[in-house]
Amino acid sequence: MKIKKVLIAALAAANLLSVGTGLVLTAVGSSLAKSQSSNYAAQRWDSEGGYTQLSCFFTEEAGFNTHSVPYVKQTLTDKLKNAGIIAEEGQKLIPEAYSNNAGQMSVRCDRTARSEAMVTAVGGDFFLFRDFRLLDGSYFSENDLMQDGAVIDKVLAWELYGSEDIAGMNIYLNGVKFYISGVIDTPSTEQEKRTSGDISRAYISYEGLELINGEFAEESGNPLNNITCYECIVPDPVENFAYNAINDYFGGSYSYTSSVVNNTKRFNPTVLAKKYKNLSDYAIADKPVIYPYWENASRITEFKLSGIYYFRRFTYIIPILTLLLLIVTGWRAGGRLRKKITENLSDSVTKVLYKRSILKEQKDSKH
Repeated sequence: MKIKKVLIAALAAANLLSVGTGLVLTAVGSSLAKSQSSNYAAQRWDSEGGYTQLSCFFTEEAGFNTHSVPYVKQTLTDKLKNAGIIAEEGQKLIPEAYSNNAGQMSVRCDRTARSEAMVTAVGGDFFLFRDFRLLDGSYFSENDLMQDGAVIDKVLAWELYGSEDIAGMNIYLNGVKFYISGVIDTPSTEQEKRTSGDISRAYISYEGLELINGEFAEESGNPLNNITCYECIVPDPVENFAYNAINDYFGGSYSYTSSVVNNTKRFNPTVLAKKYKNLSDYAIADKPVIYPYWENASRITEFKLSGIYYFRRFTYIIPILTLLLLIVTGWRAGGRLRKKITENLSDSVTKVLYKRSILKEQKDSKH
């Protein structure tokens, strides 16, 4: 009896440890996934979950540029219309963004301070997708009358003006004047810090990039309107509708020069647990696609999460075996109970029948 109690206590402790470990791994995985906020633009756009966020990354030679964007949107709009989904008046049906690394540039201010910054040319609803923490000012928009605004990070702000509250001040990128539209915080997660590097960052519009480079970039074989990252948030009337629509579009002439990512589903535990067995295949780049730092940070997170969710499955083993043991034990106990009930019922029936037989005999003897 004492051994039985010890075994039950050990089994209970093992289950408690397994369940606790599983909960910890789930919490760690969820926190790690949510830290990559650039993958949750669809949820910010529509909290009811009716949209899917998708990204497509290109090689420099892909030829996808700002002139190509309207064709993608028109194709998606037509497919949605065929599915019975059309934009209501004043509604933006498909938010989209695009960007390209414009390279490192010299930066100075109206004072004597100078610095260097990595500049990214952006278009569309770029800042909706990035979810930066805005410290001062506001984001510029493609609807602005003048496209000479720049969003800079706080490190660059301090290097130039010794403050974060400098919206409206001037900066000069490669000698061309811009005004500081807004100041953002620097990357906060370990993955983003690792992939963004130590250099300060600035974001300008494609029109702003033209102000800086003029025709020089065209002559050097690096067109000003090149896009290496295209993103969109698309209504998803049925599962995988949006992903299939984008994949079909870029799977044609861009099949060897692009890579499509479903941001909304990329951190799905089941998918990542299966991916862990094929990490070597995932790590091998079969296309010279250019990933921005936020995508590289997300890919690092995928690697980590695949291991977490893969090993989390082992925490299910003891509880499942315990449940099976309880079912078998319960079934056996139920069998013994059923047998006892049957025996008792049989005895009762026998006694009743015997009593009736005696009463009948007594009645017959009187007659």
